[in-house]
Amino acid sequence: MIHLKVCHLTSVHPTEDIRIFVKECSYLSEAGFDVSLIVGNSDSYRKNGVNIVGAPVESTNRYLRMINGPRSVYKKALELDADVYHFHDPELLPIGLLLKSKGKKVIYDVHEDVPQQVLSKQWIPKPLRKIVSRVVEGLERYASKRFDAVVTATPTINERFVTYQQNSVIIHNFPIMNELIGDNSADSKKDLNSNKIVYIGGITRLRGIEEMVLSMDELNKGSNNPITLHIAGAFAPPSLQNEMEKLEGWRYVNFEGYLNRQEVSTLLNTSYTGLVILHPEPRYVVSYPIKLFEYMSAGIPVIASDFPLWRGIVEEAECGICVDPLDPSAIADAVKYLVDHPEEAREMGENGRKAIMNKYNWEQESIRLVELYNNL
Repeated sequence: MIHLKVCHLTSVHPTEDIRIFVKECSYLSEAGFDVSLIVGNSDSYRKNGVNIVGAPVESTNRYLRMINGPRSVYKKALELDADVYHFHDPELLPIGLLLKSKGKKVIYDVHEDVPQQVLSKQWIPKPLRKIVSRVVEGLERYASKRFDAVVTATPTINERFVTYQQNSVIIHNFPIMNELIGDNSADSKKDLNSNKIVYIGGITRLRGIEEMVLSMDELNKGSNNPITLHIAGAFAPPSLQNEMEKLEGWRYVNFEGYLNRQEVSTLLNTSYTGLVILHPEPRYVVSYPIKLFEYMSAGIPVIASDFPLWRGIVEEAECGICVDPLDPSAIADAVKYLVDHPEEAREMGENGRKAIMNKYNWEQESIRLVELYNNL
């Protein structure tokens, strides 16, 4: 087998992004490929067998970054002269076309349904969102036909791209099997602190932060043994934190800030249940939320938005409860039910962990990724 020189590109994701670096790049390196990762505004170093290459991006605002970021990444990409370029941001679509014109193999990795995502972008003026959405979809259609492959994160996204590009492959963003399990995840959930629940991820209104905080006030009314919500991540926008702190339920919230993967594992493995209460936005309803699977991986029951896709996963695995994400009372009732039924909660956690081991794990997804590269 020829071990290709592979270069992944991102101008917006963090250097050690879970999907890009921890999963795709690291596993490709382990499979024997010569892997580099170009990242906007990153230091340059080597880790997990991957050469990380920083591409300086000078920008004073979002719009300049969208121009200067791809330009800087492209310059570094040409210097590396790889066989295959695998990029992860829609703003790099023109760069992908330029690299293809130079005879390179090019893969577009589609993490989200970008045309749908545009419709809820607050920084885009509302009258322009539908126009921008159509432009992005048109650009994706035009470019994808010319690339060598498209990698999509969900079946719904793949349904669109397979009409543009026959070599369109689903690589789910499932968790690494044993990354978050901890010493007490599978067999010792009886000993977990039933007064500690958790949310990990981006903290925004559309991801349900207000409903979660309001539910904590309702959950703890008249209680002498309050339940606390531990949230880890970053508020967007930052001013949202000040708004949430004014709510009555905030007294029962511990804001952990950003946590590394080991700290995430520790928090999950000392929590009773995990919340993933995203609003019914079109892009969320058809998404596979990585946090849902990470809670399952850690062996704790989940409380998730009652979307048909998510309900199917939760009910099949028997690993949690689905609720109306816009109803704080429903969220509070679900937490209370799990606290009042510890044995059932423990079984749900174990069921979720088994589903990860048998079906929803990165180890199985990585096999398809390596096959795609070998076919190239």
